[in-house]
Amino acid sequence: MFTPKAMLRGSAATATVVAAVIGLGAGAAYAAGWPPLQPGAYLYSGTGGSGAVTVVGLDDFGTCHTLPTPARSVQVASDSASVVLYSGASCTGAHPWATGSLAQSNLPWPVLSYRVVPA
Repeated sequence: MFTPKAMLRGSAATATVVAAVIGLGAGAAYAAGWPPLQPGAYLYSGTGGSGAVTVVGLDDFGTCHTLPTPARSVQVASDSASVVLYSGASCTGAHPWATGSLAQSNLPWPVLSYRVVPA
């Protein structure tokens, strides 16, 4: 026989699971807006992989590249390279942001330049 206290705990647990599933569903819908992940590295002028695309040459290690338009999101799929992004032109800025070799992310701030580094 269930007590009212036990029934309330069960209802609370059910509500928590439902909220988590709804949250995961919303995340899946958001991720669906990104272009398909493909080998290479791509910088986008908009969030969620939208806007103008800059293709990053992953074999050009160490060279600084200044973007014509600030990037707001990035995708990288590589087994040997990652991208370091800078808020200023000519690879300057207070807090460089590194992608890793597998990334799909909105950037924490607009970036104006980048450099390819080994993963």
